[in-house]
Amino acid sequence: MAQWTFALSIIAVFIAVAGGVYTYRLGRQQKWQGELDASLPEKVQEHAYLRNPVLLAYVSAFLLAAIVILFLALRYG
Repeated sequence: MAQWTFALSIIAVFIAVAGGVYTYRLGRQQKWQGELDASLPEKVQEHAYLRNPVLLAYVSAFLLAAIVILFLALRYG
């Protein structure tokens, strides 16, 4: 079990670092337009949910938790 915990910890750290780098890069690409209610670029409008790093972090965490629960249920259930 310790091996799986270590492996899942490595995956969790990788996801956190990748999400942080992605968020930082995305934030650096944004340019101040002078208004907070400006229109969104077409690419963001087309993929509004895929360009949201917070949503991607929640989905990744949910999937990882589901995999762990499924693994533990199959192994010890």
